[in-house]
This record gives sequence, C-alpha cells and structure tokens, in this order.
Amino acid sequence: MTAATVALAVPSILEVDGNLWLSLLLKVGAVLGFFFVAPLLVGYMEHKVMAHQQARLGPMEAGGFHGWAQLIADGVKFIQKEDIIPRAADRWIFAIAPGVALVPAILIFLVIPLAPGGFAEDLDVGLFFALAIGSISVIGVLMAAWSSANKFSLIGGVRAAAQLIAYELPLVLAAAAVAIQAGTMSLVGIVEAQNAFQIPGTDIGIPYAVTQGIGFALFFTAALAELARPPFDMPIADSELVFGYLTEYGGMRFAMFLLTEYAGMVSMAALMTVLYLGGWTIWPGVVTPGCEVVGGLTSCNLVGTLIGASVTMGKIFMLTFLMIWVRVTFPRLREDQLQRLSWLIFIPLALLNILIVAVAKVVL
Repeated sequence: MTAATVALAVPSILEVDGNLWLSLLLKVGAVLGFFFVAPLLVGYMEHKVMAHQQARLGPMEAGGFHGWAQLIADGVKFIQKEDIIPRAADRWIFAIAPGVALVPAILIFLVIPLAPGGFAEDLDVGLFFALAIGSISVIGVLMAAWSSANKFSLIGGVRAAAQLIAYELPLVLAAAAVAIQAGTMSLVGIVEAQNAFQIPGTDIGIPYAVTQGIGFALFFTAALAELARPPFDMPIADSELVFGYLTEYGGMRFAMFLLTEYAGMVSMAALMTVLYLGGWTIWPGVVTPGCEVVGGLTSCNLVGTLIGASVTMGKIFMLTFLMIWVRVTFPRLREDQLQRLSWLIFIPLALLNILIVAVAKVVL
C-alpha cells in the first residue's frame, strides 16, 4: 500500500467533484478555522492549567464562569494597543517578521489528518513537508531579533537559531524512524500502517509509541526545544534577556508571535498523535464506530468521521496538557546544558533508534 493509493482511495471530505475552486475555498476555510480555534483553546488551557498547578486563581471575572473570556479580553487588549516601531529598527523587516513566523504555522495544518478524509491534502511527502515548513518559522524569529536593533533581542535570536540547529536533528531522525517502520511519508499512510501493525497472530494493535518509545520521547522533547517552550525557553529567558527577540514587540505583532507559539504546540502534538499514537483510531487495530477497514484503508460515514476527529483532538489536547505540565514543573536549562543534551545524548540516541528500527524492519 503506497501513500498515493491511500490518497486516491480515501479522498478528502473537502473535495467537491468537478469544482476545483469550491474545493480550494473549503480547504482554506477549514485550515484557517482550525488554526484560529485550536491554538486559542490551548492558550486558554495553559492559563487555567498553570493557575491550578501553581495553586493560584488567576483572572476569574471575564465572561463570568471561571474567567472563560479572559483570552478574548487579552486579544481585544492587543488590538487596542499602539503599534510602535523603534526608531533604530529596520522598519520593514521588523514589521513583516511576525508574518514570516506565522504563515508556516498555518501551512502545517494542510497535511494534518484529523480523521479518514479529514484533511486538506494528503501529500506523498507529507511528513517531510510538515517538518520542513515548521523549521521556517525561525527565520521570522531571526528577522525580528536582528531588525529590532536591541542587543537582548539579537542574543535571543542567535540562541533560537542555535537551538533550532541542535534540536532539528533529533526531531527529524525520530520522524525518519517512523517513516521507515511505516514504509511511507504520507501522514495518512502512517496512520493506516500503524493501524495495521499488530501482534502476530492476534488483533491487538501496537502504537508506534510502544515500539519506538525512545523516538517518541526524543520527538516530544525536541518539539519543546523547537517551540522554545520551558525548560528550553532560552531565546526568551525573561530573567536574562528582558523578553529575548520579543522585547521590542507589542500589540498585534506580539499577539502574532504568541499565536505562532500556540499553533506550534497544536501542530507538534498533532504530528506526535499521527506518528506515535495511532491518529484517529481509539487504539491501533480497533475500528472506530461508523468506520470500516477494507483492503487496509479506512473509510467512515459522517458519524465515524466526527468520532475520529474527536479522538484525534483528544490526543492533541492530552499532549498539549503534558507540554504545559512540563513548563510548570522544570526549571530553565542553561545554554551549554541545552546544547550538550542534544549533541551528546539526543542525536546518538536518535541514530541508535533508526538503526534498531531499520534492522527490525529487514529481519522481521
């Protein structure tokens, strides 16, 4: 079964036969809708989860019940703030840097499958596309750092670039091991291959998080570093660099960087769900209600599609909750500790993981 076969057999539910423009409009609308809703939910969850984990109330008035509208109030506050560009800054680069960081965060969602047929595009190289697009956001960070004409911003940008170089390798190597085991780089194909991977002689499926536990741990940790999430938030490091590459930003441009971070949390959690947790399946090998598997391909009616999407979103929010938990639990690393952790531990472990998976693939 190839990725192309999967794409042809189970087309996107957003495809409209004979109407290319309507299909394109539906896909763009679905991607943008998901982009503006899911990260905001994660942002709200971060506010409330951190408040409870740190035994504090936090804002409780906006919207009434539990301060549910606080994030909306923050958004209105960002809109109302004056747009200030420092006199010494490179005006145009400073202005477009948030957009350069934001657009790649949107494009990743083109290839994320939420359910059978629940995707905008199923590319044969979907995994490569997602990882490549995700690494472009750091260009926006570097643009923001250099154009701000602020030494703290510049140091933060240099740290972000060094961090990307160090942790992109274990991230890509961990994902490559999944592609080797699945035999495809299509994200839909990886879910289907994972669904078909079972204990010999039984119907018990095994998620790749079990067979590649090392890879899953490496991918999760490297994703935190890629997103500059605590304890890997050295590019911002408010106790050292004021606010790093974001020091000179305010208003909507700051909000765009903030939205990029939350979108990155969702996209990385979605990739981990697809690569290691069986995607839309409740458990690999278990057929989702309203779906059927024919010839190794899953097709669903409307109910099955909604259940599959709900399962995927549940796993995504579970992983983002874990990211928030890590933020509250661990202190920030030093820059030398961060680099040593990647080059001396994570990259060798990622190479060992690929070796084990490749040998097992050939032998078994």
